[in-house]
Amino acid sequence: MLGGSVLWFRHGLRLHDNPSLHSALEETSGPFFPIFIFDGETAGTKVVGYNRMRYLLEALDDLDKQFKKYGGRLLLVKGKPSAVFRRLWEEFGIRKLCFEQDCEPVWRPRDESVKTACREIGVTCREHVSHTLWEPDTVIKANGGIPPLTYQMFLHTVATIGDPPRPVDNAKLRGIKFGTLPLCFYEEFTVYDKVPNPEDLGVFLENEDIRMIRWVGGETAALKQMQHRLAVEYETFCRGSYLPTHGSPDLLGPPISLSPALRFGCLSVRKFYWSLQDLFQQVHQGSLCSTQYITGQLIWREYFYTMSVNNPHYGQMTDNPICLDIPWKSPEGDELERWASGRTGFPFVDAAMRQLRLEGWLHHAVRNTVASFLTRGTLWLSWEHGLAHFLKYLLDADWSVCAGNWMWVSSSAFEALLDSGECACPVRLGQRLDPSGEYVRRYVPELARVPTEYIYEPWKAPLDVQERANCIIGKDYPAPVVNHIVAAQRNRNAMEDTKMEKNHAKQRGRPLASSNSGRRWNSPLDYQQTGREKIY
Repeated sequence: MLGGSVLWFRHGLRLHDNPSLHSALEETSGPFFPIFIFDGETAGTKVVGYNRMRYLLEALDDLDKQFKKYGGRLLLVKGKPSAVFRRLWEEFGIRKLCFEQDCEPVWRPRDESVKTACREIGVTCREHVSHTLWEPDTVIKANGGIPPLTYQMFLHTVATIGDPPRPVDNAKLRGIKFGTLPLCFYEEFTVYDKVPNPEDLGVFLENEDIRMIRWVGGETAALKQMQHRLAVEYETFCRGSYLPTHGSPDLLGPPISLSPALRFGCLSVRKFYWSLQDLFQQVHQGSLCSTQYITGQLIWREYFYTMSVNNPHYGQMTDNPICLDIPWKSPEGDELERWASGRTGFPFVDAAMRQLRLEGWLHHAVRNTVASFLTRGTLWLSWEHGLAHFLKYLLDADWSVCAGNWMWVSSSAFEALLDSGECACPVRLGQRLDPSGEYVRRYVPELARVPTEYIYEPWKAPLDVQERANCIIGKDYPAPVVNHIVAAQRNRNAMEDTKMEKNHAKQRGRPLASSNSGRRWNSPLDYQQTGREKIY
């Protein structure tokens, strides 16, 4: 019985600002086992598309390369976590298991199973908070034992708690004795001697890999991306502002968002938060007080986590106490599949849905468009369909933040009034955000030769124009799945009926955000450099 400790990676795929790593290295009586376990659920792998799986595996490969610099490696095992840790105890007598907190209730059964197994064998469990700025349970306790009912109440509550902790120093790995797995592990579990490919895990490309934007997973890339982002923020602060814009997004340029790195924990949210705050103070030398707006979308991320932590039904309508019971219709014909595959006949929507499948990414303004189109804007289908699709394909989608945004954009929760009159038109918004139509031409190549005046309404092009463009509507590109104008008016009426029937939240007592917060897709700090105004 050698003793030793285990660092269990789930999210938090980094070495910087990793209190669990520090805790694991305190145990010096035996070897150190850094491990990631493919259990079919961890890090969102239960239902996962190719891009998300590739990003995860790149992050694991980056960790493995960093450990190899110190004579170790990241252990990669496929199995049930509690069974793996029990066998490590039987073989090595491990004394300590450390991991970063996954606060969402979807992970609770997994973690309780592991904690129970550790209690039975006498292994100490140490869970550390570093995936969120504040521990959600601490926020709830400070608010009198209930989640803050509004975003403003959340801001007040965290203000009483105080600033989030600063990141911990980098752990020293030189001289650490890394553990290796015995032969019996190879016989009882699937053990990978190198990071597998997505195909090795049963995840395959659905279409040809023709991505225009290439996301690279891992801590090394994330830290470089953060430095680039801080340079953008520095210029913004020097101009006397603190919010890079949503107003004139560059849909074709390389995005500057760090949300995928934050979602997988390749970048510490605390490191990014404090880097922004310190940069602001450096630029203004204390002459201006920082506000929550500097890191506002990180705070929204915290709010959604806190709202979900004690609500296992947060990602669904049934039994979800914060979700308005809007009578969405069931999908008719192939309309849901046409939305998911980018064949609705509305070029801006279709370009976005194809980009999502190809690259795993969408700009926040485009996310709003496709989410509104699916739900209250056009198709009147439940946001649950959209959540399932995004959780599979969107790189930065996690359960709490993604479900929260789908409820918000669909007017199901997190707003003070049912905003039934506001509806993103897929034609006008495309014309505004990409007047040249280049975004559509990139992702919907069958429309590449359609004149700009018809690019967002190709069904209005005369037949001879369609023939010259080699794109006959109904043959080469589908006709609109519905009449958007008629559907939008019908949906506005239905939302008004719902508002009257439910008398909004006064009769339900559901938590809502303040009405003047503005509707946004809360992909943490997902915005571009140019312009100033908001989309809505």
